[in-house]
Amino acid sequence: MPLRVLSGSNVERITSTFKPTELLCLMAQVFDAVRSSPSTLNSKESQQVGRSNPPRSATQTPHRTTISTENHKVLFMPARMAANSAEYDNSGSTASGTSIKIVSVPKASSPGGLPSTTLVIDEHNGSVKAMINARKLTALRNAAGSLLSTSLTITNNTPRRIIAFGAGNQIEAHIDLYLRFFPGMQNCTIVNRTVNDRFKSLINRLSSSFPKVQFTPLENTPATTEVEEAVSSADVIICATSSTVPLFPSRWVKAGTQIVLVGSYTPDMHEVDTDLVKRATSRHLEGHESNVKPFLLVDSWDACSKEAGELIKANIIRDDVRELGELLPRDPSGRLDLAHLNASLLSKQTAEPADVDRQSDFTGPVIIFKSVGIGLQDVAIASAVVQKAEEFGIGTIVDGYDY
Repeated sequence: MPLRVLSGSNVERITSTFKPTELLCLMAQVFDAVRSSPSTLNSKESQQVGRSNPPRSATQTPHRTTISTENHKVLFMPARMAANSAEYDNSGSTASGTSIKIVSVPKASSPGGLPSTTLVIDEHNGSVKAMINARKLTALRNAAGSLLSTSLTITNNTPRRIIAFGAGNQIEAHIDLYLRFFPGMQNCTIVNRTVNDRFKSLINRLSSSFPKVQFTPLENTPATTEVEEAVSSADVIICATSSTVPLFPSRWVKAGTQIVLVGSYTPDMHEVDTDLVKRATSRHLEGHESNVKPFLLVDSWDACSKEAGELIKANIIRDDVRELGELLPRDPSGRLDLAHLNASLLSKQTAEPADVDRQSDFTGPVIIFKSVGIGLQDVAIASAVVQKAEEFGIGTIVDGYDY
């Protein structure tokens, strides 16, 4: 049994071939599989879940194992998504497989980042069939989930201005995918704590890839007014930091803004303040007239209720949120309708930008997507990368690895 080894450069070559819609449909299969149990939904949704969701045994996400070494905390994260829980037509990838992701988290600040490897199992014979450099795959699958949330909730206006907080792989993957999906985007502001070499390199790479977009790098200091202006005019705000204090106040954010929160993953972390979180819930906006519908979306309520600091501090309850899988289109039998989703995504991607006059309302509804990550996303993206590698003949083959 041969082993396919995919280096970082191999992975970048493969992921560059994914169309945004292909990645979104891939993640849709994951979010469909992890929807809440029927007891958390209304009667109509409960009937659909009974027909469309796979049995819980079809998806397995054991709790991660942690081993401490001298310099790192090493995380082992296994997961499985059965083939019968992820159907797609011939135009895209199927989010199924078994894998384990291994991530080494430095105990102190390290310029080497987070070493990460995913092993993909051959389900027919049980052998490891692929070893993948996964340093950037986590960021890519997170970006695809975020963009899926935006595409499902965006109104008739095509976003033109985006602002991002952070300068790591998460921000690069998010901006790259959003700009590819929304070609009418004109302005991109990136805010970081310091204008360091990594920040400058990020701006240079993105400017080279998207020459028609105006990029503005900003340092996030209390005295700067440029950050407030950029937040106030943004159509999309993306936050990917480990901040324990809000990055900006709610009063800077205009009603109707799409806000993506992917950085915080503990109860002590807060990228936005409580007032902004409450503006995404109907319960806290009773009596406020607006043509914008508030949305507080999560990748998984079970995970976010335990790990999302912003939601915990705001005392968000289950009735305040919708899981992303609940918004996906379904066929008459209640199953995920990927053909319909793909067509809808394509229509939004090709829509002409339109000037929509958003009133200067800085207290009204906003749309927030909060993600702490789902292990099945790792299975989906790793399996899709291996499928592409096999199709294109990419990677180093170790013959007779397991015989």
